[in-house]
Amino acid sequence: VQLQASGGGLVQAGDSLRLSCSASGGTFSALLMGWFRQAPGKGREFVAGIVSWSGTRTSYVDSVKGRFTISKNNAKSTVYLQMDSLKPEDTAVYYCAADRWRTSVTWDEKEYEFWGRGTLVTVSS
Repeated sequence: VQLQASGGGLVQAGDSLRLSCSASGGTFSALLMGWFRQAPGKGREFVAGIVSWSGTRTSYVDSVKGRFTISKNNAKSTVYLQMDSLKPEDTAVYYCAADRWRTSVTWDEKEYEFWGRGTLVTVSS
C-alpha cells in the first residue's frame, strides 16, 4: 500500500486546512487509516483514526476533539483530515498511516504497517 499525503501549508491561528491522503495498492475499504503528527523537538503522536468494520469508527486525541474531523471516501481511496480552529500548537509534520484488516482504531504507531511522507502544517499566531 502506497500513501500520498497533501494539503499542508502555512495558515494563521483560527484558520482551517484540509489534509488528504490517497492510497493505492490495497483494498482501501478494509484499511485502518490514521493521521499522526510530529512537532519540532517532539515525538510522533496519534491525531485521529478511522476504520470501517460493522460501521465506521473514529477516534481522536483529546487536543483535537471538536476541531478536527477525519473522514474517508472509499470510491476515491482517500482519507481526509479537516482541521478547523487551528492553533499554533497544531504546527507539525502530519503523516498518514494505514494498516490492514483492523476492526478498531489503534493509537500505537507501531501497529501501522504503511506510512506516507509527511506534509507540513504551520500555524502562525
